[in-house]
Amino acid sequence: MTRFLAFLPLGVFAAVALWVAIPLITGHDPRDLPSELIDQPAPVFDLPPLPGRDDGLANTDLGGEVMLVNFFASWCVPCLAEHPIISRLSQTVPVVAINYRDQPEDALPWLARNGDPYTRIGADTDGRVGIDWGVYGVPETFVIDRAGRIRYRHPGPLTPEVLNETLLPLIEELRG
Repeated sequence: MTRFLAFLPLGVFAAVALWVAIPLITGHDPRDLPSELIDQPAPVFDLPPLPGRDDGLANTDLGGEVMLVNFFASWCVPCLAEHPIISRLSQTVPVVAINYRDQPEDALPWLARNGDPYTRIGADTDGRVGIDWGVYGVPETFVIDRAGRIRYRHPGPLTPEVLNETLLPLIEELRG
């Protein structure tokens, strides 16, 4: 029994090392967060607008054309970092937004300061719609096809590389 206990730390170390090594060996990117919603219709939701706006957002607003759904919040520093990319994208593809777990009275000044590239915005103050979409945190961006199906999900802030290597080619493919 004492011999077994002497090798226990070595066994635990080997198990942890294997747990860390397998994703590295197989090429699995630990930042890759899979979504069960890819190629599925967007979840059913109907969100009210931010105060002073009359647009709100519902699942029935998605589709008809290729578009993006961007989850953002005024308290989210990475959302501010990706905002110029969202603004650039909005010139080529409609971008709608879900203001996630934010106070609407904070979101409006944030949009006034940084620009409002969104064609519609729904207020998800309690985060329930985000849960239905499988949102881990903000920002997250989804590509929606003409049929209203989710075709791509990007967790975290968009970067120029993601824009040029993934989003723009996918948008063109879906439009074609």
